[in-house]
Amino acid sequence: MKKILIIDDTRVNIVILQELLSKKYDVISQTNGFKAIEIVKNEKVDLILLDVMMPEIDGFETCKILKQNPKTKDIPIFFITAKADEDSIENAYELGGSDYISKPFKPKELLAKINREFSMQDMISHLHYISSYDEMTGILNRRKFFELATKRFDETKENLYAVMIDIDKFKNINDTYGHAFGDKVIKCITNTIKNYLQNKGIFARLGGEEFVILIESLECNNDIETYMEELRVLVSTQTLNTDKNTQISFTISQGISQKDDFIKDIDHLLKKADDALYEAKGDGRNKTIFRV
Repeated sequence: MKKILIIDDTRVNIVILQELLSKKYDVISQTNGFKAIEIVKNEKVDLILLDVMMPEIDGFETCKILKQNPKTKDIPIFFITAKADEDSIENAYELGGSDYISKPFKPKELLAKINREFSMQDMISHLHYISSYDEMTGILNRRKFFELATKRFDETKENLYAVMIDIDKFKNINDTYGHAFGDKVIKCITNTIKNYLQNKGIFARLGGEEFVILIESLECNNDIETYMEELRVLVSTQTLNTDKNTQISFTISQGISQKDDFIKDIDHLLKKADDALYEAKGDGRNKTIFRV
């Protein structure tokens, strides 16, 4: 449930808003601006309904403090207040308020505005997700991988490895069992790799049946070739049932390269790993080759 924080020094106003909103949203409240600011610092809040006229610190100053903090600046703030003069409205928007609602408010209008705000948040969140993650598998996509990998490459001086991974004979799987089953194979292998890595390294789908891992030796805490070979064997033990209840297994080939003084950028590192992958597939597949 989306969480809404009500900041108002009048208890009756809080009760009215809680009754209106609590069936659909997680509603919390605070009568003091300073205490409300501390709440927002320590827990996730999706929307703030803020009164202007409060003792100690008014709504405008409360909004100003929240918008100056990088952790809270993006939380939308709706001012709900009896102050309806143009200067107050202008000040509210200049301070970063998302909306300004005059008291006495209209319940349906308030609900409509809240629903619109949350719909917009969900849309932005989805756009952010699809810009960074592969929708089928849930792992990083090609664009996000190169963004993170380039940064990691520049920051890491040694013991950095790239691993290119390809599903063996994937076209045969699609041709024989259909693309829907092929998607199941991709998801199964992705989950196997993701669970094996346990958030170590940067793991992404480059496209189709091709994946990549950028990892440091300190993360895998093992000889990198041995570590990846164990993963290859683990994938080969996985099975799926087809529509005809036939159980099949599948394998991957892997190519590994290591950053050294002669490799100047992430593309070069990946090219060496890709060459090793090509060698693994040409040598019969279901192999891990480390190109020094």
